[in-house]
Amino acid sequence: MKQPAEREPAMHTCALIVAAGRGTRAGGPRPKQWQALAGMRVIDHTVLAFSQHPRVAQIAIVLHADDMVEAACFEARGITVTAGGAERSQSVRAGLAVLPPCDAVLIHDAARPCVSARVIDDVLAGLESYDGVAPGLPVTDALWTGSGGVVTGVHDRSALFAAQTPQGFRRHAIIAAHTTYSGDAADDVAVARACGLEVAITAGDADNIKITTPGDFARAEAILQTRKEQTMDIRTGNGFDVHAFGPGDHVMLCGIKIPYERGLVGHSDADVGLHTLTDAIYGALAAGDIGTHFPPSDPQWKGAESHIFLRHAAQMAREQGFTLTHVDCTLICEHPKVGPHAGDMRTVVAEMIGIDVARVSVKATTSERLGFTGRGEGIACMATATLVKS
Repeated sequence: MKQPAEREPAMHTCALIVAAGRGTRAGGPRPKQWQALAGMRVIDHTVLAFSQHPRVAQIAIVLHADDMVEAACFEARGITVTAGGAERSQSVRAGLAVLPPCDAVLIHDAARPCVSARVIDDVLAGLESYDGVAPGLPVTDALWTGSGGVVTGVHDRSALFAAQTPQGFRRHAIIAAHTTYSGDAADDVAVARACGLEVAITAGDADNIKITTPGDFARAEAILQTRKEQTMDIRTGNGFDVHAFGPGDHVMLCGIKIPYERGLVGHSDADVGLHTLTDAIYGALAAGDIGTHFPPSDPQWKGAESHIFLRHAAQMAREQGFTLTHVDCTLICEHPKVGPHAGDMRTVVAEMIGIDVARVSVKATTSERLGFTGRGEGIACMATATLVKS
């Protein structure tokens, strides 16, 4: 063991995902790593856990030779793929041979799709002091030996751990261990210890299950669904805008040109509907309002078509990882009549923000001839937008 001060301050870390097994005990038409789980394949969840981790720079995957047809979809994402061997240790050696340059490697079973960022973090933290680190769960159940359906003995569980992955190693150390090791091994800790490496134990996670039998799919799906619900980020934003009537022969409302005896006054095309929807999206992102991004003091926006603003807000939401799930717009005016145009407005807005028209609501109301809208002096609008990130 080395002290943390002797380590370089930042490790370049790669993940090696072993997916060459056949997993026949799990049942199903294909090996377990290719079977469906919570809307994706098992292996896709596993790869996602590492690709989203900020300290994992690159990923390599070891596939069975019969599964190499799947390699292209991973390689297109910058992931290195190679074929494995008949035994797990052979597959790991094949993966280490093609691993991108790195200081440390996290070796993980593809059949553990529920690995958490916390487990990965702990292993990486341990590598600051050790050449090998692996997560484990203390065994809490009583342990028996048995024969013929009866208990023949009891084992002390006080120093026993259930091994998990990822098992992390300094790259040079685990390559050296696999180079000198012969035969198969249950995991890479066994290989490392056989070659004299000291392997530290970090806290495992009960949810970091390995899919082995058919019942494990339902358990893994429940874990992933619960995690999704706990981490889902739902935002709601509100917008409100007013434009006064002025000279003109039409108004722009939610992207539709409606003939009318007057127009609306504004720095841009004065589309009060699109302005309000735009501010609702910016509000959900806590990103200010239209004036923040398109200042009225800037002459380039004079007379601009308001779809520019709405498309910008929707794109900003996507870039921040949000899905725009619903917008609701209420136009407040006595005239012109909005009802005959509401369907076209919904279609246009849906196209602008890239969502299904069924998720766009456009409606109108009057203020019962009260206030400036009731006197026909202008149009007001309020809107709500819902964003979801998971």
